[in-house]
Amino acid sequence: MRRRGGGEDDEAERGTVVTPSAEFPPLDPDELAALSRIGERWRTPRCPGGDELPVDPTLGRNRRRPAPTRFGRLAPIEMFMVEEQDELVATEAAHQPGSRLGRGLSRLRRALFGPPLSSTAVLYERMRKLVALPILSSDLLSSVAYGPEAMLAVLLLAGTATLHLSLPLGAALVVLMVAVGLSYRQTIPAYPHGAGSYIVASDNLGAASGLMAAAGLMMDYVLTVAVSVAAGVHAVTSALPGLAPETVPLGVLVIAVLLAGNLRGVRTAGNIFVLPTYAFIVALVALLAVGWLRAAGRGFAPLPPPPMPAVEGLSLLLVLRAFSSGATSMTGIEAVSNAVPAFRPLEWRNARTALVWMVSMLVVFFAGLVGLIHLSGLVPRPGETLLSQLARATFPTGPWYGLIQAATALILLLAANTAFNDFPRLLFFMARDGHAPRRFLHLGDRLAFTNGLVALAVAAAVIFVAFRGNTEALIPLFAVGVFLAFTLSQAGMVVHWWRRRRSGWHHRLAINAIGAAMSAVVLLTAAIGKFTEGAWVVVVAVALLVLLFRRIHQHYAALHRTLALRPPPGAGPAPPPVGSAPGAAPTGSAPETAPAEVEELPQQVRHLVIVPVARLNRASLRGLAYASSLGQPTLAVHIAPEEEEADRFREQWEAWGDHVRLETIVSPYRAVIGPLAHYLEALHASRTDLTLTVIVPEVVLRRLWHRPLHSRAEQRLRKALQALPGVVVTSVPVHLAE
Repeated sequence: MRRRGGGEDDEAERGTVVTPSAEFPPLDPDELAALSRIGERWRTPRCPGGDELPVDPTLGRNRRRPAPTRFGRLAPIEMFMVEEQDELVATEAAHQPGSRLGRGLSRLRRALFGPPLSSTAVLYERMRKLVALPILSSDLLSSVAYGPEAMLAVLLLAGTATLHLSLPLGAALVVLMVAVGLSYRQTIPAYPHGAGSYIVASDNLGAASGLMAAAGLMMDYVLTVAVSVAAGVHAVTSALPGLAPETVPLGVLVIAVLLAGNLRGVRTAGNIFVLPTYAFIVALVALLAVGWLRAAGRGFAPLPPPPMPAVEGLSLLLVLRAFSSGATSMTGIEAVSNAVPAFRPLEWRNARTALVWMVSMLVVFFAGLVGLIHLSGLVPRPGETLLSQLARATFPTGPWYGLIQAATALILLLAANTAFNDFPRLLFFMARDGHAPRRFLHLGDRLAFTNGLVALAVAAAVIFVAFRGNTEALIPLFAVGVFLAFTLSQAGMVVHWWRRRRSGWHHRLAINAIGAAMSAVVLLTAAIGKFTEGAWVVVVAVALLVLLFRRIHQHYAALHRTLALRPPPGAGPAPPPVGSAPGAAPTGSAPETAPAEVEELPQQVRHLVIVPVARLNRASLRGLAYASSLGQPTLAVHIAPEEEEADRFREQWEAWGDHVRLETIVSPYRAVIGPLAHYLEALHASRTDLTLTVIVPEVVLRRLWHRPLHSRAEQRLRKALQALPGVVVTSVPVHLAE
C-alpha cells in the first residue's frame, strides 16, 4: 500500500504500519492463483451426514455452565465469544494458563507489566509530541553531558594550551548537528511510515548498504544503553563516591528496570520516563542561565585552566579525533525518523516537529556548555565529570548542585530508553524483510516488541559488564556505528532526490549531500583515529553482523522456495495474477523445480501407519486402536534386545489376536531409537511415494518430579524422526490418574 507523505510529495514505498498482523503477511498474487488451482483439484471423501460436525464449532449450542476444569472456576467455553458467524474471539480469560504454577507466574507478570492489551489498542498506544519528545530525545539531550568532556579529553592530550580549540571545534560540531538534523527532517516526510538509515539505504543504495547501516545502528543502540547507563552511574558515584565499588551491579539493575518499564508498553513507558527528561531540561537551562550571567558579570573573561602537561604533540589527527569524540553528542538524532509510526496522526508532521525541537535544544545546550566550560577554565579530571564540576562551580552553595546532579543522573540512566524504542523497531523492519529472525515481528501482551527489548537488554548488559561500566573505555566504540548509519542514510537520500527530481529537489539534495559529507568525515576520523583504542571492535562486529544478516536471509529465501504455493502437477498453466497485463510473466520467486515433498492434494497421499510397541499395555493398545481406526495399512514394530524376548513378545501378540501385522527387530546392542529410525528410513527409501505416519503412544506426566523416573523414549524418537522426509509423527497421549 502506498500513501502520500503529506506536505512533502513523496511516497512511502516500503513502509507499513506496525500492527500485530505483520507476523502473517498475505499471499502474493502468484501464490493466490496457485492456491486456486490446488483447490480445483482437491478431492476428499464426504463425511456421513454431509458437512455436519459432531460438535458445534461455535460453542454456542450448549451454554450450561460446565464443571470446573484445570483452568480453575472459569470453564473453557467461557473463554470465547461469538462475534460473527463461524468466527470466535478469544477473551482475556483465554490467556490463563492451565497449571497452578503457570497461573502464579501469570499473576506476577500482570503485576509487573500490566494486563494484556487487545490488538485494537495498537492505535491508542501512540505518543503525543509532548510525550514523544522526552522519550526519543533523552539519548540526544543526555549526550551533551559527556560529549563536550570527550572532546576536551582528547585536546588535553596536547596540553592546556590547546583547549582554546574547543570553541572552533564546537562551532563545527554545531554546523554538523544542524546539517544532519535538516537531513533527517527531510527523511521523515519522504518515509512517513518510519525509515531510519536501514530502509533509506536499502531503498536507494542496495541491500548491502542497508545491512551495513542496520549493523551500525544496532551497535549504536547497544552502546547507547551501555554508555548512558555507565555515564549515569558515574554521575551518581561522582556525587556519592562510596557507591563506586558497586558500579557494575548498579548498572545491571538500571538496565533491568529500563527493560521492565518498556515491557509495559510504549504509552506507559512514556508516562514513566517523561518527567526525568523535562527535569534535566529545566536543570540545564538553569545551569546555563546562571553560569552565563556570572560570566557576563566579569565581562566574559575566561578563567585560566589548571596547567596540564602534554603527552603528545598537537596534530591534525588529534584535532580530528577530538572532533569525532565531540560528535558523540549527536547520538540519537536519528531516533525520530525510526519511530514515526509511534506518533499520533498526522504522524510524519508530529515527528518532524519533535525533531526540530530536539535539534534546537541540542544546539543550544551543546554550544552553551562548551562556551561556559571554556569561560570557567575547567578541564576533565578523573573521579568527577565535567558537568559535575561546572554545576559545583556555578552553585557552590545550596541544594542546586544536588538537584542538577540528580537530574543529570536520571537523564543519563534513562537515555537508554531511546534505544529501547528504536532497536526493537529496527529489528521489526529487518525481520519483515527476512534479514532477522521472524520472532522480532511479534508484539507482546502489552503491544511492545518483547523479543527485541530483551535482546537489547541482554546485549547491553553483557557489554556493560565486560567493560565494567567504564565510560571512557566505551566512548571510542561509539562514533563508528552511528556515523556509518548517518553517512549511508544521507547518501541514500541524495540518491532518493536525484531519482525523483521533483519540485525543490536541488536544495534538498544539497542539504543531504552536506550531511553525508560531514558524517563521512567523522566516520573516517573515528574509524582511523580510534582504531587501536577499540574502534576495531565495532568495524569487525559490523562486518560479522552483515554476514549474519545475509545468512538469515538465505535461510528464509530457501524456506520460501520450499513452502511457496505452486500449481499441482498436470494442472496446466496458472492464470495471470490479478491486475497483471495480458501475457505478463509470473512475478513470483518460486523455482520451477518441484520440491521433494509434493503431497498437497488428498489423492496424492499414500499411507503406511507404523506403531512402535515396546510392551503390550493400555498405552500401546490405545495407539494400535487409533492407528486401525484410520482405515490405512498399519504395521507394528517391536525392538527386542535378544531373540528370547522377541519370541516371548510374538507369543503375547498372538494371544492378543494378531490383528495388525507385526515386525520384530532384534537389537543385540540394546539400542532402540537408532535401529527404529534407520528401519523407518529404509522403508521410506524403498517406497518414496509413501507417507509414513508414526503413531507414538506417550504417557503424559502431571508432575515435574516424575520426569526423571521415566526414560522419555517417545520424545527422543520424535526428535530422531524429525529429520526424515516423508515421515509424520503424532502422539496418542495417556494421562496418569494421580
